[in-house]
Amino acid sequence: MEYKDIKKLMDDMGNSKLDSLDIEFPDGVKISMKKTSQINMSNAVVNTTTEATVPATTATVATDTVTTKNADVEKENYKIVKSNMVGTFYASPAPGKPPYVSVGDKVKKGQVLCVIEAMKLMNEIESEFDGEIAEICVKNEDVIEYGQPLFKIK
Repeated sequence: MEYKDIKKLMDDMGNSKLDSLDIEFPDGVKISMKKTSQINMSNAVVNTTTEATVPATTATVATDTVTTKNADVEKENYKIVKSNMVGTFYASPAPGKPPYVSVGDKVKKGQVLCVIEAMKLMNEIESEFDGEIAEICVKNEDVIEYGQPLFKIK
């Protein structure tokens, strides 16, 4: 199965009302996808010192006490490079090699920032912006989610 077909399947799943999908093809390829529910931040209490997922069924309404890292990011006017897939984050092209970018590096639009391994495919993630790497939000070999911030660029 080609990457573009998998990407289309992911997009279709995201636009559907399905919560999960399991497919097994005759050639042995298995695809399993599961949606996680998003929480409206105005209905959740978030502790910014520890990162935790709050299930939607236990969310507490406390709009005047909500503070998030995202609010801080918007105030600092960083541009965020987010993951466009679920997979494993790799900062360098191979073990023992230097990372693609480090904090303080100048980057150009289209420059490779990292690799995300998804279903045994290595996918290069390119910068969407020109600027300077202000923060790398994940560590090497972290499992990342769709839409998770990877880099902050000034």
